Amino acid sequence: MENQVEERKIIHIDMDAFYASVEQMDDPDLKGKPIAVGGSKMRGVVAAASYEARKFGVKSAMPSSTAARLCPDLIFVRPRFDRYQEISLQIRAIFYDYTDLVEPLSLDEAFLDVTTNKKGIPSATLLAKEIRERILKEVGLTASAGISINKFTAKIASDVNKPNGQLTVPPGEVENFLEKLPIDLFFGIGKVTAAKMKELGVRTGKDLKKKSMTFLTQHFGKQGLHFYHIVRGIHRSQVKPDRIRKSFAVEHTYFSEIHSKRQMLESLEQIALDLEKRMEKRSIAGKCVSIKIKYDDFTTQTRAKTVLEFMSSKDQFFPLVEGLLDQLEINKPVRLLGISLSKLNTEEGNVEPDKQLTLQF
Repeated sequence: MENQVEERKIIHIDMDAFYASVEQMDDPDLKGKPIAVGGSKMRGVVAAASYEARKFGVKSAMPSSTAARLCPDLIFVRPRFDRYQEISLQIRAIFYDYTDLVEPLSLDEAFLDVTTNKKGIPSATLLAKEIRERILKEVGLTASAGISINKFTAKIASDVNKPNGQLTVPPGEVENFLEKLPIDLFFGIGKVTAAKMKELGVRTGKDLKKKSMTFLTQHFGKQGLHFYHIVRGIHRSQVKPDRIRKSFAVEHTYFSEIHSKRQMLESLEQIALDLEKRMEKRSIAGKCVSIKIKYDDFTTQTRAKTVLEFMSSKDQFFPLVEGLLDQLEINKPVRLLGISLSKLNTEEGNVEPDKQLTLQF
């Protein structure tokens, strides 16, 4: 492997169809049935789909009307984010029994650095298996896992044997694993970049590895250097347990379209109260307020305003929200509204230095 790569034992745990699985667990009548969390048959967006629904092509972020067309028996369930948060905290508590180096990516997935762990178990593969078994026994849900020497490879590996499976890619097999991988499955390479790569003759990791650093930076800029390294198993990003949050947002998708600015202001006021409550609970404040508007044709508009003082209360930031809304011409029905605060008072933090280790998997 090019360069001396720092090898850690990284586990990526990814819950299987998390929101949908929670709903099926809490309501036995939904077990084994195709369900979509979020939206309705007529409107809205799918937040999550059960595996039974995915067989019909139903996916998250898909318009609900499309999902209903693909799967006529699809059952729509309203999301319960408080419940998902509650379950997520139970799962995270299990992680902390093994390591304090836990980096949550969302409610349903996290990286764990188990290079050294609280159980003293040398095998990351056995640790991942034990963690998944505990989640099933103590929470009632299945999880999948990827285990490897870095976050990038572990993240990809966790998808291979889904649902309720795991894959270990040990140090000596990382490059071979990545060479065989279709470029579309590389974490962080989206549809546009994948299409550009295919135009350049890059369809697999092996094709990518053949390209020089000069070629990749010429076509992809700084990203090209990243691509050059990851396909060689070089990814030095640490598991950051105290990952700094860059923004705090509250959004709401509406089942009935909003047509007037007056209705929008009323809805934004409620969103602002919710955001204020969450910010104050965590002692977070920000200097930049943004509004987000998504229309019924799925186009999105955003506007932002930065001030000199930190804001956390509705009284401080809502007048700015009103001013931002006034800047917009609203000529289409609105389906989603959101407010976010960024440039937070939590953005300064310390990061541990890398540890150079030689391991066995």
